[in-house]
Amino acid sequence: MRFCSISVAFAIAIGSVAGSPASFFNSGYLARDAGIEQRHGKAESYGPLKASKATPPYWLENIAHNGESSHLNASDKTSYTVFRNVVKDFGADNTGKKDATAALQRAISTGSTTADRASGRLGHTTQPAVVYIPSGTYLISATLQLYVSTIVIGDPNNLPVFKAASSFSSNVMLNGQDPNHPSLGMFYAGIRNVVFDTTSVAPGRNFSALDWTVSQATQVNNLAFKMPVGSAHTGITCQNTFYSNLILNDLVFEGGAYGINFPNGIQWAFKNITTRGTKVGIKTVGAHVLVQASDFRDADVAIDGSGVQASLTVLDSVGVNVGTFVLAADAKGVSRNNLIIENVKNPGRTVVVGLMPVLLGDVVGQWIRGPVFADGKTTYQPGKLFNSARPAPLLVNGKYFTMQQPSYQEFGLESFVNVKTVEGLAVKGDGVTDDSKNINKILKQYAGSKIIYFPSGTYIVANTMIIPSGSRIVGDSYGTVISGSGKVFSDAKKPVAMVKVGNAGDVGVAQLSDLFLTTADILPGCKVLEVNMAGTKPGDVGLWNVQYRIGGGMGSKVRTNCGGSQADCLAVWGLLHLTPSSSAYIENMWGWTADHDLDGSLPQNIASGRGALIEAKKGTWLLGTSMEHHVLYHYNFQNAENVYAGLQQTETPYWQGVQPNTLAPWPWADALAPTDPMFKNCAANNTYCRMAWMEIIYNSKDLVLYSASDLAYIFSPGTQTNAIDVKGNQRVRLYGTNTLHFQNIFTGDGQVLVPKQNGSAGGFEMDSVAGYFEG
Repeated sequence: MRFCSISVAFAIAIGSVAGSPASFFNSGYLARDAGIEQRHGKAESYGPLKASKATPPYWLENIAHNGESSHLNASDKTSYTVFRNVVKDFGADNTGKKDATAALQRAISTGSTTADRASGRLGHTTQPAVVYIPSGTYLISATLQLYVSTIVIGDPNNLPVFKAASSFSSNVMLNGQDPNHPSLGMFYAGIRNVVFDTTSVAPGRNFSALDWTVSQATQVNNLAFKMPVGSAHTGITCQNTFYSNLILNDLVFEGGAYGINFPNGIQWAFKNITTRGTKVGIKTVGAHVLVQASDFRDADVAIDGSGVQASLTVLDSVGVNVGTFVLAADAKGVSRNNLIIENVKNPGRTVVVGLMPVLLGDVVGQWIRGPVFADGKTTYQPGKLFNSARPAPLLVNGKYFTMQQPSYQEFGLESFVNVKTVEGLAVKGDGVTDDSKNINKILKQYAGSKIIYFPSGTYIVANTMIIPSGSRIVGDSYGTVISGSGKVFSDAKKPVAMVKVGNAGDVGVAQLSDLFLTTADILPGCKVLEVNMAGTKPGDVGLWNVQYRIGGGMGSKVRTNCGGSQADCLAVWGLLHLTPSSSAYIENMWGWTADHDLDGSLPQNIASGRGALIEAKKGTWLLGTSMEHHVLYHYNFQNAENVYAGLQQTETPYWQGVQPNTLAPWPWADALAPTDPMFKNCAANNTYCRMAWMEIIYNSKDLVLYSASDLAYIFSPGTQTNAIDVKGNQRVRLYGTNTLHFQNIFTGDGQVLVPKQNGSAGGFEMDSVAGYFEG
């Protein structure tokens, strides 16, 4: 039994709405191509864990919800409830006959007896809310407002419908940006498993279902949007201010003027977007954009990228009865508005610049417009077809493997265990008690036989949390925190994993969803997550919406004790290590070392050592990931093989290049590992050279990295010297590499390979290299 695809779920849900016959779903669109099943992956039985033959009630609705917000003050904590069922707890009408707006908003806004969530008084990181929407139709007449740390989750077995009333009082159904926070600081919000229906709103109105003006560590997935065909409506927009998100995925749009219309922003990855009868599928303005595994039918324009400033990449996508597949701006022979079109099926005008078609029909290999580095030199390509082979271990049916986040809806409640309810193995999740011993016993006891649910809370682990083969773990998104503490993680020269997925050579299943990883103390020897396991097939080992935060939030001495020198705050050894024996699919991961305090104004002078160290060889997929503010490097590919990356974002620590005497590898110079950069290419006092590498790629082969955003926000005159260092690689391909404030984009063996591209400054001042080919 496979995971319910959003298209099927949407058809069922829309078919149940009065007056909405889902006509286009009855016209054969569901059989769109053979790759849909593989893109979503399959839910398969593993050992004693068996999927139900009949569709069971969604487990999340009935499992015990005994979580907490561990770091609220005592008076608020006792009266605060994380999980909210909008029907049972707040009386929301789900028949579609009565207005449900007020009840839905109460479910979102309710806080403690002393303050509601709308006030912002409960803090950024201490007011998590899981707002559960049972199946049914909810009539909405005014804008619903989300707040930080909120996840809205519908029943994936029968998607609930948010139906806009004909008398809707404003121009958007749901606003994702908390008014207490700027959009660039709007982290930790999400919505999934919901249908938005705007068909009762006048088709001529400028009306949107969802405004998603947010930034990293947010999620929008498994949503459907039903809009009147030919209307002026929009599915998802970002109208408020500037924003910096990572990924939107697994979405279906019917009708309307735009499926997605984003007039601003830095970077986006759009994965598995389906549009039917929508005039423009995606219109986006941003520094760089990736569109992957998407399907557009009956549209004037599939992708309007005419406002994309640095690079637009389109992979593994389809257009049918589309006037223009990609609408692009004139690059005028310089490094901006670069295009990478790869493995696209479209029988008509595939790329149009202005009014001029420049590419017709299918693209089998890579069609590239922009600067391309190959054979030791950079040349500008006005539009050239390349035929670089893709690494076979990364493909399913000829496409890069992707997988929808599992909801485990095919399993009944008997297949789950709440980690806080296991008799004889007490787990507190209170932010104080060391839970590691009993957590490890529970994970070992139920590996392969139960799906482990971690309700909201902060689970202190003073020893490594070991994820054995056969594990499936799911949390309460922004409320479920695994936090390291103790002497085990104190030695910078002998790093120890806080969370370890399998041992070297293990093969099996290990899936983690909706978890938050952090530390409760300054731990120089803490490697936050280490993955050793591989699966028998892609997606067996996977992480979805697993986020990191080092400092910046309540419950950690990194936040309270790091106001002085960075040398006194070697907070963690590193965040992510994919070892040589691993094979993992990772989607939507933000590896953030805090540059500011989310819950106050304490200085955050934090020196986390490393972002992601990738030594994996068997097949690795990184989609919508980011590593920010690490001292030595952000992504480090060492002897890696068979790696796909779709949209990587990095930022150097803001204090590097600005504060005196903060030259890398300081303050880690006395605890460097063999895989660390030594900065031998930099003079001892060269401030702008001795800054964190954005990417290091050494002795690797068969790497394909698409749409990177490497950013150096140096708040003083000058630019960082180097972004990416390469050496000894075979068949390494980077497409759409975008940098901000760097003198050199690629270096190797101490030599400059690709310097800043003259004339490349777009609206976001980025340099962009459309293609880099090595080996």
